[in-house]
Amino acid sequence: MSSPEHKQKIWKMIKDIKVGMLVTMDHDTPRARPMHLVQEEYDGTLWFYTRRSAEKVFETESDHDVCLSFSDQDDGVYVSLSGKANLNDDRELIHKYWNPFVAAWFPEGKDDPDVTLLEIKVEMGEHWKSKESKTYQLYEIAKANLKKDATPDLGENEKFGG
Repeated sequence: MSSPEHKQKIWKMIKDIKVGMLVTMDHDTPRARPMHLVQEEYDGTLWFYTRRSAEKVFETESDHDVCLSFSDQDDGVYVSLSGKANLNDDRELIHKYWNPFVAAWFPEGKDDPDVTLLEIKVEMGEHWKSKESKTYQLYEIAKANLKKDATPDLGENEKFGG
């Protein structure tokens, strides 16, 4: 797990990206699809709307282990989060996180019995953050290619949990 300060660091990295790729297991094959964050803060749990009848629901019921990846190439931010997925039918939460973006995907409305939340409790992850411009990154890569036993210094990398 991570500290409250680290959770805020992760949230700062992903909150504006909004869309992460959710990886589930479809039998023996990993399968990814985009999912849109709906919350305004992060305490170690991520929330996404889904249809109860969606394939990802059956996949997460069969294997609760999932991975989410977020990427912002312009800012050099990459985040990978792993955890357990479960459905959550708490109607208060469904109403709390409902917004016009979500409504566009669920025209039957938030009271449709097929609408539910996918709750992902993050257990571990890793993030990368480039601290320098693209030009500097290219310089570091070129320098590493010229020197023996050198690797480019492209910024921060940190693992947590697990």
